[in-house]
Amino acid sequence: MPVSHPSVHPVEAPPSPLADGRNEPLRPRMKDIQGMPGTVIDVILRFSQFVFAAAALCVMATTSDFSSVTAFRYLVAAVGIQSLWSLSLAIADIYALLVGRCLQNNNIIVGLFATGDGITSTLTYAAACGSAGITLLLSRDLDLCYMNHCIQFQTATAMAFLCWFTAFLSFILNSWFFVSRT
Repeated sequence: MPVSHPSVHPVEAPPSPLADGRNEPLRPRMKDIQGMPGTVIDVILRFSQFVFAAAALCVMATTSDFSSVTAFRYLVAAVGIQSLWSLSLAIADIYALLVGRCLQNNNIIVGLFATGDGITSTLTYAAACGSAGITLLLSRDLDLCYMNHCIQFQTATAMAFLCWFTAFLSFILNSWFFVSRT
């Protein structure tokens, strides 16, 4: 039975490009993983977090009686913190994109992003759940919507849940990236 034998052809390796006259070869930069700090998807997530948190804050601020309920005051505080956090990280991401800096190489920054996202998303989720409970109590159980601003409360609660969803998505992406690098 005839068997084919592979033939070996030695080939010289092409010369490697040298970086700035040093003896170290240039290493190709891996593509940025979208959703991580300093990427376009992260800017979009941060901007959507900011928009949803600011919308919830503005809707709650337009009502005159939100301060009478502790859950609504907590919602205003939580989305206020979330909007400041998201806006500051969006500015950091935009700066990193403009100057071409990779934030993913610094474990401290990625860990800070993940920890902050975890804290703010938990605060926002707790506030949204508390506000949803009070809103349901007012509208369905007590039937007091004629005396309160139920539509505004429901809108602010929905915006808080949307803000939480995008913040939690950022938390999952950053945590996954942080854990996979360490």
